[in-house]
Amino acid sequence: MAIKLAPAEPLDKWEVQLRKGCLELAILALLWPGRLYGLEILRQLADSASLIVPEGTVYPLLSRLKAEGLLASEWVEADAGHPRKYYRLTDAGRRRLRQMTRFWSDFSANLDDLLAPLRRENR
Repeated sequence: MAIKLAPAEPLDKWEVQLRKGCLELAILALLWPGRLYGLEILRQLADSASLIVPEGTVYPLLSRLKAEGLLASEWVEADAGHPRKYYRLTDAGRRRLRQMTRFWSDFSANLDDLLAPLRRENR
């Protein structure tokens, strides 16, 4: 009896899932140097990490991270316009980011080792 495999997911769907999986790490890393407001986070995700993410994805994630005690937020009056909500890492958020960074470094190095033969082949 032959085993029927499901059709492969299109590459773009795989890429979307990979990016979504890295979003929490990227946001925490952006906040390592200091506080940012929501729109700054969205812009820096796009500029620094090529992660173009809709507001409807980022703001609920920021709320979840705050509820988990990884972020703190405060409203700050702007010189012009409306007040902005700034986010910053808490001590727990800094610890989590360090843990995630160690995991990512090990994981990506191991995956990079697995992909090394393909890179040599593509030269």
